[in-house]
Amino acid sequence: MEFLTQFVDFFLHLDKHLFNIVEEYGTLTYVILFLIVFTETGLVIMPLLPGDSLLFAAGAIAANEGTGLNVWLIIIILIVAALLGDNLNYFVGKKFGGEIKKRERILFLKREYLEKTEAFYEKHGGSTVIMARFIPIVRTVAPFVAGAGSMNYSKYIVYCVIGAILWVPSLTLLGYFFGNMEIVKKNFELVIFGIIGFSILPMIYQYLKSRFAKPNVA
Repeated sequence: MEFLTQFVDFFLHLDKHLFNIVEEYGTLTYVILFLIVFTETGLVIMPLLPGDSLLFAAGAIAANEGTGLNVWLIIIILIVAALLGDNLNYFVGKKFGGEIKKRERILFLKREYLEKTEAFYEKHGGSTVIMARFIPIVRTVAPFVAGAGSMNYSKYIVYCVIGAILWVPSLTLLGYFFGNMEIVKKNFELVIFGIIGFSILPMIYQYLKSRFAKPNVA
């Protein structure tokens, strides 16, 4: 319970905690940021790390000249972290996806989820990989499913690169230019919830669409 409380506190006050990390570790902060993004995107069992809010907070911290962090270096490092994580996740999915299809579930991954996601990929194509990048949890599971499913690597990697190039700079620069506004600093928790809420809108839309879709009449 104490660990959960600390995690929530870290999540909601990323700006303050990240500033403390910079003060204590200096340029090693780049490595810490890299590891967090790589873990979130690369390990399918770690989907709850704060990717979107971390990018926003990192941009806001970099805007403070006293921290010594360079926003463009952060962007490059985190794009690389996201790509390496996705590739690891893809090939793990390619190796173990067959085992999930033989069983009902492995950990929290059900065969039903895999089949539904594969069908979604077939319907919407590679753009799904780009959309998934902006949705918490989904961006962690999507590369695994892409590897476990029928999406070939040459197609996957193109959309993966596009997604990373759109995701990292957009949120990091958003934090860089607006994260230090007084209203944002005073209401950082609300901003974090706003980012999360906006990012899960596609999931809510798809759920409502499938929930209220009229059944096909033969």
